[in-house]
This record gives sequence, structure tokens and C-alpha cells, in this order.
Amino acid sequence: MSSFPNITSSSLIFFLTGVPGLEATQAWISIPFCCCYITALSGNGVILFVIITESSLHEPMYYFLTMLSTTDLGLCISTLVTMLGIFWFNARQITFYACVVQTFFIQLFTVMESSVLLAMAFDRFIAICNPLRYNTILTESRIIKVWFAILVRGTVILMPLVLLLKKLSFCQSYVLHHSYCFHPDIIQLSCSDNKINSILGLFALIVTAGVDSIFILLSYILIIKTILSIAPPEERHKAFSTCISHIGAVAIFYIPLISLCFVHRFGKKAPPYVHNLMANVYLLIPPVMNPIIYSVKTKQICRAIKKVLFPRASEV
Repeated sequence: MSSFPNITSSSLIFFLTGVPGLEATQAWISIPFCCCYITALSGNGVILFVIITESSLHEPMYYFLTMLSTTDLGLCISTLVTMLGIFWFNARQITFYACVVQTFFIQLFTVMESSVLLAMAFDRFIAICNPLRYNTILTESRIIKVWFAILVRGTVILMPLVLLLKKLSFCQSYVLHHSYCFHPDIIQLSCSDNKINSILGLFALIVTAGVDSIFILLSYILIIKTILSIAPPEERHKAFSTCISHIGAVAIFYIPLISLCFVHRFGKKAPPYVHNLMANVYLLIPPVMNPIIYSVKTKQICRAIKKVLFPRASEV
């Protein structure tokens, strides 16, 4: 293998990867991805619009839903340009600083989504386990503070990761394995010591998605315990039905994440395009499915969407 001199970060150019082995069909592959982006952007945009414009939805549960839709929009926009740029124009080059910025926002919105799901679990816990104090605990000012805390938490945890990327040297390969910049992908290309980067990346994963998933699980253990203590079956069903949408959102966030981890760990013999497609789908599933789940499973959202989009039909 030929050796390459060290390249400074200011002049470094990375090359993104489309779908290895399926380059000839990337134009066709772009069609479902483009449909997913359109669905995610329009769906989350509609959710935000109806919650903002409909005064009947100005409640804590729907405020948290606006946070979820905002993070989903951010996640879509973070990968949209590079992914469709590769599929449509074969635009594979990206500068180091642009790559670092994209890495930061992808991870930031992923961490924020995990945090919002935890906040929504707390919302359901209060609504079911302590309904009389629901409105006094989850006031608008406290919800704003929660949103600010989520943003600060993600920034503080992730900022050291992206700052340490500038200290890495790259001298052998500049080809990334995804159609977007991904922190583990970047540090694997480094020819300098990346142990600190790797440890901090693992730490960030544990203190965000790892801790959040544990608290979400504990919340639902307490919720289920409270629901089972309710005598009438109709009341049990009504209480549990308020959690269905959130359970679906948690499932579509964590199941693809766990599946991707298993593929990377145990699917080393799988074709490269399997890893690449799963990594792309993992970032698209939550933004695409969340608006659909909440529109179908939440009657108030469904009614508000019909009222805003089809005002004449709603009057009939």
C-alpha cells in the first residue's frame, strides 16, 4: 500500500460513499429515499403547523410532540443534502469542516430525540400516575426549561467529540463508508491515536441513549403498575391507549439502533450495501414514521389535521 503524507484539516477532503456494489442503480435507489424525505418533511411540518395554530392542542403532551417533530426535521435536513447529492449528482466530496458540522448536527438531533422521548415518557407517567397534579407540574415555563435543558445537554456532551476531531491526522484513506459524515466512521480513518475519541463516543452513547432507555423502561414499569391497579377494564384500556403513540415512537427509534449495532457486530460477512442501507434507513425511519403514528393513533391530532387541511369537510 502506498503511503500518503499527513493532510491538515483545513485542506482535507473526504469522499462519501453511496451504496457499495449498487452504483449502477443509485438513481432508482434514490426514489424511495426521496419519497421518505418528502414524507418526513411534510409530515413533521404539518404536525408542527396544526399544533401551533390549533389552540385546543396547546397542552403539555402536544408541546412535547412539537419537540419531537422539530428534532425529526433537523435530523432529515442534516442528511438530506449529502445523501441525495450522491444519489442524483454523484457529489461525493465534502470538506473536513463541513463533515464535522454535519457529524455534530446528526448526533445532536439523535441525542435530542432520545431526550425528547424520555421527556414524553415522563409526561405519560405524570398523566397516568398523578393526573390531579398534571397541569401544575408540567407548566409552559417548565416545558420551555426542559427543551432548553435537552438542547444544552446534547451540545455539552457532543462538543468535545467534534473538537477532538481536529487533533486527528489522516494519511492513508479519505473514503467514508456512509453517505453522510458519521463520528465512528471518521475516527476509523485516522492514522493517529483515536482512543480518546472512541472512548468519548462510547461515553456519549451510554449517557444519552443508554441512560434514557433505562429511565423510559422504569417509567413504563410504574405506568403499567398504576394501570393494573385501575379496577374497570374500560379505564385501563383508556389509560393505556394514551401511551400507544409514544411506545411506537420509542420502538422505531431504539429497534433500528439496536439492529444496526447487531449488524455491525455480527454481520461482518454481509455485503457492504447492507450496512450502508441500514445506516441510511436508521436515520430516516423515526422522522418518517413518527408523524404517521401520531396522526393515526392520536384522535386530537387527526381531527386537527383534517380541520386545517380540509376545513369544509370538517364542518360537514
